[in-house]
Amino acid sequence: MRLIVGLGNPGREYKNTRHNSGFAVLDALSDKLKITIDEKKFKGLYKKSGDLILLKPQTYMNLSGECVLSFVNYFKIAIEDIIVVYDDMDIPLGKIRIRENGSSAGQKGMQNIIDHLHTKEIKRIRIGIGAHEDIDTKDYVLGKIKGEDQKLFAQAVDRASEALIYSLDHPFADVMNRFNGQ
Repeated sequence: MRLIVGLGNPGREYKNTRHNSGFAVLDALSDKLKITIDEKKFKGLYKKSGDLILLKPQTYMNLSGECVLSFVNYFKIAIEDIIVVYDDMDIPLGKIRIRENGSSAGQKGMQNIIDHLHTKEIKRIRIGIGAHEDIDTKDYVLGKIKGEDQKLFAQAVDRASEALIYSLDHPFADVMNRFNGQ
């Protein structure tokens, strides 16, 4: 069983914000795979299709690990079969970074998953949202993506969804080699 988790915050007020990058990638992925994420379980929206589960935790970003752990335990998912997608301010807008493991680098949703699963050995795709030195971090990540930034963001979301599709049939090292830094 494979689990792809997109991180974000539930609710209309968070739609199209930088912090909902993981949700945006899962929406793009579900469109491409023709899977509707419409079932509810363990404080998450999900869809199981064959041996694949797409999951959007509805616990708010900073508590994502609670939902992920429940799915891991219920569906008996191995850590090596999990990929988490989330935003990263340290990556330029429109770029993606793919890693097999590592720290959360301060991303609280990812840190909560690491804490609940007791490992940093979690595959991840980070969506670059850049940073803005004149805007408070919280206001920036919860801000809407506007203007020219929308095009760059949409390209990163599309590349990340393509990387996830590629990961279904290829080793993760190949995914990193093919898509990293784009």
